[in-house]
Amino acid sequence: MNSAGRHSPLARLRPITEIARFTLQEAVSRRLILAGVAISVLFIGLFALGFNFAHARSIATSSTAEERVSLSVAFAFLTLFGVYVVNYLASFLAVFLAVGAVSGEVESGTLHAVLARPLRRADFILGRWLGYVTMLCVYIVAMVAMVLLVARLIADYTAPEPMPAVVLMLLEGVLLLSTSLLGSTLLPTLANGIVMFTLLGVAWLAGILEFVGRLLQQAPDATGSDALLNLGTAVSLLLPSDALWRGASYYLQSPFILAAFGATRAGIPFFSDVAPAPALIWWAIGYVLLALLGSILAFSRRDL
Repeated sequence: MNSAGRHSPLARLRPITEIARFTLQEAVSRRLILAGVAISVLFIGLFALGFNFAHARSIATSSTAEERVSLSVAFAFLTLFGVYVVNYLASFLAVFLAVGAVSGEVESGTLHAVLARPLRRADFILGRWLGYVTMLCVYIVAMVAMVLLVARLIADYTAPEPMPAVVLMLLEGVLLLSTSLLGSTLLPTLANGIVMFTLLGVAWLAGILEFVGRLLQQAPDATGSDALLNLGTAVSLLLPSDALWRGASYYLQSPFILAAFGATRAGIPFFSDVAPAPALIWWAIGYVLLALLGSILAFSRRDL
């Protein structure tokens, strides 16, 4: 191969795609994909069974127009909670996939054999990241599609805007995966797992703080509500995963649910009745890029 061929964009990408392919093959050989498919099928089966039972009982007992409207709201809530569980599972999958992506290979000693070949450390990180992102995106898209398909086939319910919701869920998953990968370049696998699951809990807590702040704003004495809201917002920026989910939930809610949220003003802590702010989305994208760049820099300077 001539010099121009060796330095072509495709040639530069080949090591990255090879590592990504190796990562996918590794997931298959370790039966990670098989286990994920089995758990996913079990969840979809239980969701379809419960949805069908609720639909059959509701249809049998409803007769008036008001009751049928209530049924539409109930089916919308069931679908929303089904996607919420998918997001919950995807969050754990994102953390689990990358928590030992680098540290696990270092601890087992296999990384020395991989890097003995003419392979840049940056290509190894990017290849690992690409492989995990591919698995995660396929999982999220397939699971959300199956939940929405169940709702459509059983209750003829269609989510208002599933596409922007899925995009935000994908961004959340990639954000968590990138952060976990960064931790894997800096910490041992066990320590990284503890840190990541703690951050997940803190991100969820931030949503609760904002919800409580909104509740306090409705009280006659709203002292401290703004401070609590600001605290929740600040904490959510530390890891904006839960904020991204709440933004995604807005696009999955029917007008009936959004109207109910508007009447109560506080809503419920797991969902949002307003669209995500553009600043949040840009912050999450920048977060991913910084985490990925940090992973490359940290691994390039790590003593193996």
